[in-house]
Amino acid sequence: MKWLLAFWAGPIVFLGAWYWLSYYDMSFGVFMFTRQVHDLVFEIYGKALGIPPETIPPLVVRAIIVDSIVLFAILGFRRRKAILAWWRGRQPSASAERDLSRDESLSSAP
Repeated sequence: MKWLLAFWAGPIVFLGAWYWLSYYDMSFGVFMFTRQVHDLVFEIYGKALGIPPETIPPLVVRAIIVDSIVLFAILGFRRRKAILAWWRGRQPSASAERDLSRDESLSSAP
């Protein structure tokens, strides 16, 4: 599971870091993080896809969200027994609730 999460989160973190650093032109002397490269990359992708370059980042974010939902749904389905056991362990038992309700309803009169 840790490898799956690493291979899922690694590229997302790398892409997000590159996008943020290049968008704000924080290059630290590395050409890859300049605003010129940022604009060039999105211009190339925009021409290849036939859409305006400024519409690409929201599409990428939506794709990441959908992929993440699918990934966690698959993981949740595979571990559903452990998740249900954990959930049931956190819930108060029905018999304990009944015992408490009986004690509260008893009269204290002699």
